This record gives sequence, C-alpha cells and structure tokens, in this order.
Amino acid sequence: MPEHIQYQDDDLFNPETHHEESDVPIKPLFWAVGIFIAFAIVTHLALAAMFNGLASNERKRMDPPATQVARPADADVPRNQPLLQPFPQSGRLPNQSTPVTDLAEMRAREQQALHTYGWVDQQKGVVHIPIEEAKKLLVQRGVPAAGAAAAPQAGTQ
Repeated sequence: MPEHIQYQDDDLFNPETHHEESDVPIKPLFWAVGIFIAFAIVTHLALAAMFNGLASNERKRMDPPATQVARPADADVPRNQPLLQPFPQSGRLPNQSTPVTDLAEMRAREQQALHTYGWVDQQKGVVHIPIEEAKKLLVQRGVPAAGAAAAPQAGTQ
C-alpha cells in the first residue's frame, strides 16, 4: 500500500474543474428573512391592537356586585401601598408594632409558657407545667405505651 503521496499545487491543475461559485442562492434567502421580519412586525402590531382593545373593554365592563350587601363609602383602596405588616411611619399609624417587636413578644409568650405554671383549659382542669418539671415527671413515670391512655399514678396530680 503506497504511502500518502505529496503533490505540488501545480501538479493538480485541471482546467475542467473549479470551485463552486455559489452554494446557496442569496436572493431567496434575503427574501425569506425579509418576509419573516415583515410577518413579525405585523404580528406584533396585531397583538398590541388586540391587547389594547381587550383592555379597554375590560375597563368599561361593570360587573354586578358579588353580594347584595351595600359597599361602605369608606371602603376605597388606600392611596399608599398596602402594608401587610404595619411599620411605624412618622407617626401616621396608630399601631406601632413591627415584625421585630412582634417576634420579641411571641418569643416572650413562648418562654412564659415553657417555664411557668398556668391553665390551658380551666373548665376541664388542663394545666401546663414548666418544661423541666415535665421532663423530670417523664423520667420518673416513663413513656406511656402507644395507644394506651396515660393513667395518672396514685398520689400524684
């Protein structure tokens, strides 16, 4: 099998063969791109007109009231952005609680429930006890069996 043969450029001259002048006809390609751009512009204009027409129809439409209850006169939408959590804003809001103070109050209530005695339901006689006392009682009495009601031991209440 012969090795790869090296030729000089002058050795490969053939007058009947030459490179392709044009692989793709450019004129139809430009026509296709132009038609695509024109179609995109027309489509965008039609969508914009349709959106504006539907939006104006929706603004004109008046739905009947959802209920027969009369709407109060002062039930307008607030002028300022609605705030889900009231923040103090230069003394305008009467409620001065903030997320930080709400969290501090919630944690204080949790700590009080965990570390003090108190009633859960006084009519039914249900109380809560400090967590450390509950742990000691659990160690003394043991964990009740699953499904079995915890029966109080004699002499403890």
